[in-house]
Amino acid sequence: MSHISVVVFEDNKPRKDLLELLLNNADGFLCLGIYEDCRDVVNIIAIKKPDIVLMDIHMPFVNGIEGLKLIKVEFPDQKVVIQTIFEDDEKIFDAIKAGADGYVLKKTMPDKFLEALSEVHNGGIVMTPVIARKVVCFFNEKKISDNGFGLTIREKEILSLLVDGYSYKMIADSCAVSYATVNSHLKNIYKKLQVSSGKEAVVKATKLNLV
Repeated sequence: MSHISVVVFEDNKPRKDLLELLLNNADGFLCLGIYEDCRDVVNIIAIKKPDIVLMDIHMPFVNGIEGLKLIKVEFPDQKVVIQTIFEDDEKIFDAIKAGADGYVLKKTMPDKFLEALSEVHNGGIVMTPVIARKVVCFFNEKKISDNGFGLTIREKEILSLLVDGYSYKMIADSCAVSYATVNSHLKNIYKKLQVSSGKEAVVKATKLNLV
């Protein structure tokens, strides 16, 4: 019978004992080890190769958020579930943004706790609707910021014409604005795209599919 193997990072002694007992006595689960902090997290994951990492947030030396980031750099496909006491802990959101596959509350009943780990193992993401909405909003805003560089609708229109080979005068005529207005818009576009010329702007806009 195959098991869902779990490595746990938890510094609370009673909690460590409870998790080890729960995982090793539950059908289909196996605890590969429990560690008090993330100082050696990369080596531990490389050696143990767990299906799931169960990560506490608040630990000494190297905490769970930093440990999560280290894991995701070296093992981007590694499934990591955050465990926490408080549902409204802002660090939960930080963990999700850093790539966690969800979180479970420490007060969760054992059967629900194991169910959550199984769901993540099967490709799901475990989080409450409140956190899920925050995550969706964050990544939508980040996508706009990263891919749009904060360009306004008018700036995107002008950039699109520039990419199509329009001169400043042709852009002014097309947009029914003055040459000076076009020049002002393009200065703002160059600044937002961090380029110094129209040619550079065209190359960057084309490469990143900005228009």
